[in-house]
Amino acid sequence: MRLSASSFSSGRRKLATTFAMTFLTLVLGLTGGASSRAAESAVATTERDQAWLVSDSDTVQPGQPIRVGLHLALKPTWHTYWRNPGDAGEAPTLAVTLSGAAGGHGDAIAWPAPERLPDGPLMSYGYTGDVLLPVTVTPVAGSSDAQDVTVKAHAEWLVCAAVCVPEQGDFQLTLHSGAPAPSAQAPLFERAAAARPLPSPFTSSITPSGLLQISGKGLSREAVSEAWFVPGTPGVIDQVADQKLTFNDEGLSLSLKPLDGFKAGSPLEGVLLLRDKAGQQSALDMTAQPAKGAVASSPTSGARLAAASWGELAVLAFLGGAILNLMPCVFPVLAMKALAVVRLGGEAARVRSALAYTTGVLVTFALLGGATLAVRGAGASAGWGFQFQSSTFVAIICWLLFGVGLGMLGVFEMPAIGAGQGAISRAHGGVADFLTGLLAVLVATPCTAPFMGAAVAGALAAPPLAAIGVFLCMGLGLASPYLLLAIVPGFGRLIPKPGAWMDIFRQLLAFPIFATCVWLAWVLARQGGGDAVLLLGVGLLLLGFSGWLAINGRALAMRGASGARWVRGLAAIAAVAPLALLLALPAPASAPTVGVSAEQSAFSEARLAALRAQGRPVFIDMTAAWCITCLVNERVTLSSAKVQDAFAKNNVAYIKGDWTNRDEAITAFLRAHGRDGVPLYVYFPPHAEGRVLPQILTPDLVIGAMKG
Repeated sequence: MRLSASSFSSGRRKLATTFAMTFLTLVLGLTGGASSRAAESAVATTERDQAWLVSDSDTVQPGQPIRVGLHLALKPTWHTYWRNPGDAGEAPTLAVTLSGAAGGHGDAIAWPAPERLPDGPLMSYGYTGDVLLPVTVTPVAGSSDAQDVTVKAHAEWLVCAAVCVPEQGDFQLTLHSGAPAPSAQAPLFERAAAARPLPSPFTSSITPSGLLQISGKGLSREAVSEAWFVPGTPGVIDQVADQKLTFNDEGLSLSLKPLDGFKAGSPLEGVLLLRDKAGQQSALDMTAQPAKGAVASSPTSGARLAAASWGELAVLAFLGGAILNLMPCVFPVLAMKALAVVRLGGEAARVRSALAYTTGVLVTFALLGGATLAVRGAGASAGWGFQFQSSTFVAIICWLLFGVGLGMLGVFEMPAIGAGQGAISRAHGGVADFLTGLLAVLVATPCTAPFMGAAVAGALAAPPLAAIGVFLCMGLGLASPYLLLAIVPGFGRLIPKPGAWMDIFRQLLAFPIFATCVWLAWVLARQGGGDAVLLLGVGLLLLGFSGWLAINGRALAMRGASGARWVRGLAAIAAVAPLALLLALPAPASAPTVGVSAEQSAFSEARLAALRAQGRPVFIDMTAAWCITCLVNERVTLSSAKVQDAFAKNNVAYIKGDWTNRDEAITAFLRAHGRDGVPLYVYFPPHAEGRVLPQILTPDLVIGAMKG
């Protein structure tokens, strides 16, 4: 078995330490001095280790802190654990109390820097050989100076080799009254203090994707041969994954692999272990702060989030909301409102309708923004359109839109959203306008318009009140065309006069609504498979049956026939019956990747890092089945022969991240690039930082990015 120079050096130091401790114990036993006996307890011995309580002073005085500690002498092959035990194990505990009037309890353990203890697919952090786990305890000031003090401690620790054995012990030692003076065991505490991590003199930051950057003088390739980050708590990063070390002009960086416990945008605390060319290790206590603005964006994607003021975000949000009206997911609802304006005719009625619609839009944006902030605050991942990652939400919206489409065909009336239906003169009102605004926002969330990415990311990084303000500006942008159409007198004169054409136009508008339902069925198929689509179809069948009952109920009522009320009641039951199907709806599964390129691969940080290390250019496409903008870009631009030929000619690796269902790695990548929704397109030239492309792509734009 070959040993590296650093491993040999480490083993030599451990051997020297063990020899010194054995020699010290022998000397103390031979001298048998009273003071040495006072500063340590009886030894608890097992076949795995020895444990006893020691003190750095033979004497104690009220108000003067002393250090006591659990001294463990572990047999070869056995180890115990650090405060973060790693993938397995349990941290030791030590509870110390002082007897009598002195009182007092020990502080937390002052942990020495841990060793890395790899074991196959797992990584643990702990100690081998001899280790002292010290605590500081202070006798109560004002207690009697003439009394001896008994120090009692209860310790629990886990020792492991091929098996793990929990151990515990109760220890006590007596200290005489007097001014604190170093005991024979004091050198143990000095060595333990020297082994503690020092406060880091460097600046550190952590990106949402797990890139740990340490900046400062002396962090060069010549000075550092190895580096490793040990997190202070378990479950934050993959502790056995390779931490790739790279150097740059500012210092060095380590590529960490985040786990579910990793909270993007929050500080990361732990110990940085650095080893120099001579094999000497330094341990630094550090807390990495969230990084700001990891990559540069193109001018069309807005200003950098880190530099954006609230006013800039508000403007971006308003523009993004206004452009959202041109997206295919919103256009049918906007057309419904335009038809309603024509039917209203009077200016006062148009103004009331516009204000009610705008209120519905603003309230829904505020609720969506608040829900997103609440989910993020609870530590879960959420971005723009996150509700479409729920198969339940997709099914409900599909049924709702199908009902709206049936109503626009005149099958039955939906009083809650009567703006585009046959009996609009009777159904139209403030509640209908308000709920139409709600519907417009719900169907808009799969889309991300230009300027919206920076606005949403900025909102979610801002304080809650400022964030809600940004979302309200976005809603105001969405509602602005209808507001202008209804309020500005000159715009009102552009509205065509009412006539028979309106009924035909209203019926035609039902088919874009049905097309949206077909798309939602496809989204649900990607999330839950065939069973989910079957349940969705049963719900659509029930809604159609409800419409048929409604038609016959109206006919019976017009003839004055008995039973009309019962038929209408059955129609209402059939209309709400699909909600019961939600209980059987399967949870979202991993969505398959739809191909654009024969050479494409699914997104992972490891795959991206490997391709960039090879010097290949990489095109990242973050998409989702429920994102219409994504699908249009994919069909029109990314799948075009022109772009595909350019990819092949430039040896571009195409990586696709499917965010149809929740994916923590994709969420982290979006946040690292200042986005909280899809689409996101990033082009990485060889050996250069990534460039974020606009959200609306053209073949020339993508090819131009590859040319630099």
